[in-house]
Amino acid sequence: MNGKLLAVDIGNSNIVTGMWTEEGWTGIWRFSSHPPPDDKHYYANALYAKLVENEVNPSEISDIVISSVVPTLTPLWINALTVHFKVRPLLIGSQLFQKLNMRIIASDEIGTDIVSNAFAAYNRYPSDTIVIDFGTALTMTTVSKTKGILGVSIAPGLKTATLSLFKGTAQLPEVPLVLPASVLGKNTVQAIQSGVLIGYIGLIKHTVEAIRKELKQPFPVIATGGLSAILHPLKDFFYEIDPNLTLDGMRFIYETVKEKSGNGL
Repeated sequence: MNGKLLAVDIGNSNIVTGMWTEEGWTGIWRFSSHPPPDDKHYYANALYAKLVENEVNPSEISDIVISSVVPTLTPLWINALTVHFKVRPLLIGSQLFQKLNMRIIASDEIGTDIVSNAFAAYNRYPSDTIVIDFGTALTMTTVSKTKGILGVSIAPGLKTATLSLFKGTAQLPEVPLVLPASVLGKNTVQAIQSGVLIGYIGLIKHTVEAIRKELKQPFPVIATGGLSAILHPLKDFFYEIDPNLTLDGMRFIYETVKEKSGNGL
């Protein structure tokens, strides 16, 4: 790459961007996944504002990679990127998976965010791992250095779980995602925080131990996602918390595809 690689991770709650150079990630910006329905240029304008605010010259961007699990937002972002950069984005999808040196299960339905997480772990860590992504969904992906993705477990994310109680009931409120001091909730907010946040600590530990028992391996656990630091009692349970793991996986995919395509995408 002659300049910076711009990675755009389009998720169900947020879009996260990052700019990569050999010095690491910069320009970690978040945008809502719920733009105004009548503003087709929302992302182009929002991205422009970030570029100006952070004094980023569009000519600095030489490569772009996109991962999207929201098909309706993909063309909006391709349009926004086309407005500002003279670079054709690489959209990660099943058509590229065969170029990766990692086995991928259910390639026609697996999320590109899950694949990106797995590919980052596959390339960065010396052993088999379990990647837990705290996003709109809580995903737990088991990755083997020799067999690729072995399997995935999916549960509602922390925010999704609390919002479902708020939206699906008449009297339960929306609550902040703050771990309560006690498991014994003394009011409705604390009760929901206890049931969801403390409950999810047990969910994660039990699922990981079940994976380890079934496969007879002590997989280290890598955590990522915007909500990965909320359940702080799990800090020592995790081998590492890496908020940029998905972006790293997208970068590895881009570099691998570019290399195998003879530097032409």
